[in-house]
Amino acid sequence: MFERFTKTARDIVVGAQEGAVALRHDHIGTEHLILAIANHPGSVAAGALAQRGLSRDAIERAIRDLAAPKDGLDADALSDLRIDLDTVRERVEAYFGPGALERGHRKGHLPFSKAAKKSLELALREAIRLGEKAIDDRHLLLGVLRECVGSGYRIVVDAGVDIAALRAELDAGGTAQTA
Repeated sequence: MFERFTKTARDIVVGAQEGAVALRHDHIGTEHLILAIANHPGSVAAGALAQRGLSRDAIERAIRDLAAPKDGLDADALSDLRIDLDTVRERVEAYFGPGALERGHRKGHLPFSKAAKKSLELALREAIRLGEKAIDDRHLLLGVLRECVGSGYRIVVDAGVDIAALRAELDAGGTAQTA
């Protein structure tokens, strides 16, 4: 299936992995796909997200909020006690090596979540539905929106985006050009 991806779409999938690694996640989810889409300026899908207030920074904040510890111990709460988690992480990694604090730290490629795999499959179906041979950034975003269960979809919905209007814009081809 990946042979049908445009260069932009391939770059987005690679960017999703890089985003997951940067956020210290142990998988590539739909949230990482939309983060990578937003991080690909000039793409139709990135433009459509940006027009709705979903910039790379806004999506990254939403991802961090979704991944925030549920036990109440977070960086803000600990900073009140003069504990800086970034400093702790840096010191531990300087002593024990990179990734020492990672749970389930993996070397190499991260696995795709079930929702991300399904979104990639649905991207192919979206391209076929639109009569297009190649899978581009629009199809990737349409696949995430069609899956309706992943964190990426939740981020878009929580931002108050009209999903039907976004899908219609993507179906029409948007306004930006893809590579």
